[in-house]
Amino acid sequence: MKKITLLLFILVNITFVQAQNTEKELIQNTENAVKIINDTVIDKGWKTKGIVTLLFNQSSFNNWIAGGEDSFSGTLGINYDFNYKKDDITWDNKILASYGLLQTKTADFAKKTDDRLEFNSIVGKRAFGEWYYSYFLNFRTQFTKGYIYGQDVNGKEIRTESTKFLSPGYLTTGPGIYWTKDANLKINFAPLTSKFTFVDNAYTSGIGYIDGDYFGVDANNSMRYELGFYASIYYKLAIMTNVTAENTLNAYSNYLEDPQNVDIDYSLNIIMKVNRFLSANFSFQAIYDDNAYEGFQTRQVFGLGVNFGF
Repeated sequence: MKKITLLLFILVNITFVQAQNTEKELIQNTENAVKIINDTVIDKGWKTKGIVTLLFNQSSFNNWIAGGEDSFSGTLGINYDFNYKKDDITWDNKILASYGLLQTKTADFAKKTDDRLEFNSIVGKRAFGEWYYSYFLNFRTQFTKGYIYGQDVNGKEIRTESTKFLSPGYLTTGPGIYWTKDANLKINFAPLTSKFTFVDNAYTSGIGYIDGDYFGVDANNSMRYELGFYASIYYKLAIMTNVTAENTLNAYSNYLEDPQNVDIDYSLNIIMKVNRFLSANFSFQAIYDDNAYEGFQTRQVFGLGVNFGF
């Protein structure tokens, strides 16, 4: 808002004071004003960029012999960066949030198609070349309750609560070394990383609960602590004109228990831009965490997106 106000103020002054200038001179003065504002922002060191995306999917059937069920789904997503860089200091921050629901004609409950809240932060001080001493923090959880769905003896759909906000919640943090060539490629290694898993002890205090059954947390406890090696890679590339792919890979090995079982979290987000406001978006995520599930968890979302930048 301050940038916009400053730009308007300068443009108004240019208009009144230099009303007799030629169009070419006015354009040059406007470009100079914008450069002053941009230089001021760079001097302060902060750069921000965000996008809000609305994805929609809809299916409808009428006398369709092959079968099918009417459905509608929508997903709201936010991807916001606020980064600082000045002299030999960098500080990159990213907020990722998304939530989606699917409603079918015959289902008793709307089901989630996406539920994610994540914050990433890494601060670095230049060591040599493109390498920085670093300290990072990653926090992940979900917004609303999650359920396991089934049927009762009468065939009616039922659901059992299994997760909720901060249950689980993950906090991963530690010192390391960080390499970056530009904003599109970043690598971080953290050999002494602490990982905290938070849960509601209501899930771990039931009769017959076995230690570690709920996201690795022991009976009657609400937290699990791990110490291990963490590595992350961020890579964004342009596949072709108006098509970009954003890749994020996180890996973690726990020194204290089964270090050979490496936790993996990979995300891919492809944006196929139609125009300033419309795009086709594809998101894919794969997670391996044997404390949560014996195997890979995957999700994918594809649809037409309405985008708003800020």
